Amino acid sequence: MRRPYTLIAGDFVATGGMDRANLALALWLAKQGGPVRLVAHRVSDELLGFPNVRFVHVPKPANSYLLGEPLLDAMGRAWALRTRAEGGRVLANGGNCVVPGANWVHYVHGAYVSEPVGGALRRLKGRVSHQRYKNDERKALWRSNVIIANSERTRADLVAATGVPEARVHVVYYGSEPERFHPVSLETRSATRAALGWPTDRRVALFIGALGDRRKGFDTLFEAWSRLHARGDWDTDLKVVGAGAQREAWEHEARVRGLSERIQFLGFRSDVPVLLSAADLLVAPTRYEAYGLGVQEALCAGLPALVSRAAGVAERYPAALRDLLLDDPDDVAGLVGALESWRMNATAWAAPLASLSESLRSRTWDDMASTLVEVMEREG
Repeated sequence: MRRPYTLIAGDFVATGGMDRANLALALWLAKQGGPVRLVAHRVSDELLGFPNVRFVHVPKPANSYLLGEPLLDAMGRAWALRTRAEGGRVLANGGNCVVPGANWVHYVHGAYVSEPVGGALRRLKGRVSHQRYKNDERKALWRSNVIIANSERTRADLVAATGVPEARVHVVYYGSEPERFHPVSLETRSATRAALGWPTDRRVALFIGALGDRRKGFDTLFEAWSRLHARGDWDTDLKVVGAGAQREAWEHEARVRGLSERIQFLGFRSDVPVLLSAADLLVAPTRYEAYGLGVQEALCAGLPALVSRAAGVAERYPAALRDLLLDDPDDVAGLVGALESWRMNATAWAAPLASLSESLRSRTWDDMASTLVEVMEREG
């Protein structure tokens, strides 16, 4: 494929759901040999090693995406105009650049109002950012020729939020990394847990997500864990992976409630595949999740994952695993019941979980990128 492609996104790096997906698409295009222009704040070193990849660096004042977006929009438009004049294809992400071409939606700002925590200035910034992102999203999607959503949930949300015709929206699910996220033997799990210093006589559940707003639902999980711990017979510890403005506050609350030995805050970790291979469960009571790459990675690793029914990734669950889906991310009692059900039914869920894991691992990031480009080529 020699046609030039220009991709406009904040980052093309291996961290984060949308960043990882953007990286996968850019890598696949780079391997095809045609010109690839990346208009972004950051790209991975792996991409810079391709002679046909050009990184158009966009500054990010004060390390702020909000301040950097006007620059991303302006530089993206310029390169989009040049690329289209050459007969190439252009892809933007959501509202980050208003250009004709394709738009890949990873998150619908018009579908959820984030609730940032912290001081008044942080909360004000959150409200201002949301309104701006919402307006830019609507303008960009109406200007796009074709829209690609990462789930049916995302497609429904963006149609409802912006009014774009549903026929213009195509669903392409994320791919996977089967070489990094895959089931391991009981022996490997035990050895990994020992290497991490985790006790072998207690089960381990993981929560993975930022602790800076309520979207990920950690507050619901914390309350559920407090109730289970109070009973005295709950044999599972919780490991919390992620940083954020509220980490210290949650650590303090855990100490106050006597949960320090049962809830451990690990901070940001780059070894998530290792942690998944040592754990028994992932819990994700998210209030809004366009897809949920972290949940998919846990499933690929063979872990059961409790996740909100409204999350995009929940569409991938077969009927036999529907009891792993949470009806209401605010329902503490419901989450307690789901956790108890997991402890009782883990063995019964093993076969359908193994089948789902295999199915998800069979679709790689390259498969996703190939499908996405087919849609762009077909729809123009």
